[in-house]
Parts: sequence; C-alpha cells; structure tokens
Amino acid sequence: MKKKIGISYTETNFQNYDQWFTAQDLGDDLEIIILSFIKNNTEDISKCEGFVLTGGIDVQPSLYGGDMEYAYRPTAFLPERDQFEKLIYEYAKSHRLPVLGICRGLQYINILEGGKVFEDIGELSNGIHKRATVDKEHRITIVPDTLLHSITEVDRGIVNSAHHQAIRPDMLGNNIMISAYSDTDGIIEGIEYKDKTNKAFMLAVQWHPERMKRKEESPFSRNIKSAFINAVRTHKYADL
Repeated sequence: MKKKIGISYTETNFQNYDQWFTAQDLGDDLEIIILSFIKNNTEDISKCEGFVLTGGIDVQPSLYGGDMEYAYRPTAFLPERDQFEKLIYEYAKSHRLPVLGICRGLQYINILEGGKVFEDIGELSNGIHKRATVDKEHRITIVPDTLLHSITEVDRGIVNSAHHQAIRPDMLGNNIMISAYSDTDGIIEGIEYKDKTNKAFMLAVQWHPERMKRKEESPFSRNIKSAFINAVRTHKYADL
C-alpha cells in the first residue's frame, strides 16, 4: 500500500503544490491526497503519513488576538480553512508525522503553537516581500546548526517572496525556533522545533519552494522537498 502525502487545499495556485511532487519523486510507494476544507474530507487526514500546509489567505486574527483592521486585509477570511488545517496539524503532531509548512503554513504553525504574526509588515518590508505581478526575490541567511542548514547545506541564498504578514520574533510559539531570516529586514524566513526529541520532521519556510525559479536546482526547493519526502518514506508509526 502506498503512503499518502496530504496537501492542504488552497484557494490560490494549488496546482503548483500538486505538480511540485513529480512522478519520479513519488515513485511506486507514495501518492498525493488533497485535503480540502471545501470538501471537509477530515476522514482522509488519518490516511496520510505526511502533510504539506500551503500558502494562501491570511489566518483570521481572532485566533491569536490580533487586530481585525489592517493594511491589505482580505475582504473575507476563511475560518473553515483555519479549523480544517488545525485538525491536520494537531493530528500530525500527536501521531509524530512529518509536516512541511509553506508561507501561510509557516505562520499558522507558529500561531497554533501559541505565537503571533504581524498583521502587516509595513510598506518598507512589503516592497521586499509582497508579491506584485510576480514573486519578489531577496537574500536570506540560514541559522547554523539547524535542520534547515543541514538540509540546504548553504549559509545564504536567494528565495522568492509573496507575503505581507510574518511571524513576530517576540511572539514565537511553544518550542519554535528561527532557522532563517531575511538579510534586508530580518523577517523570519524559516522555523522548526527547538527541542526535536521524540518529534517528527517539521520544517516551515516563508518562501514558495513549489514555484520558485530554478526550483529543480535550488537547495531552497530541491533539498527541502527531498528531505520531506525522505522523512515520509522512512517514518514508522510511534507507540502513542
């Protein structure tokens, strides 16, 4: 029986996530399953042995005590998506299953661990990070002796960017540590568990590895995908 990777459905550019995992990546032992807040197929969560939490619309601020009015606020939030993805993350954590968070996924993991985000990073940082007609690009620094550093095997590099929110460094979630930050303005670009004892693979990044330029060669896409897939392949059910 094939192991399943559950990808949370996003209302924006979902096809990029689905297509990022190629037939060669999946081989004969893995397959993708879409976990959709629209279909509310919660029964499929327990069929998966790894999860990708995708980018998309802002998380509703009421979940972390944030301001309801701010720049670039969406016309409507998606509380049903927030709740659905909370179920995914809690299931993954309780069953020690690998999780990869991307953009919103990074921010939401921090929120679910009790942290907060900036509702908007401000015009100066938006000029660096917020998508215009295409993704922005900027340099990041990887924190030494982190999971992300061991995966990418580089100290610095260029990533793409398409966001106007970011994790507050003074409001990191429980057991969350920073693994990368923007060279220009210090925006948090990567997180992972600080204490990894008895924890499954968890890595989250602020950029979009599934659609970045030269993703087939970039360690910020290729290596991350490979590490996540390997974590799913090698995962064994823990005695819980």
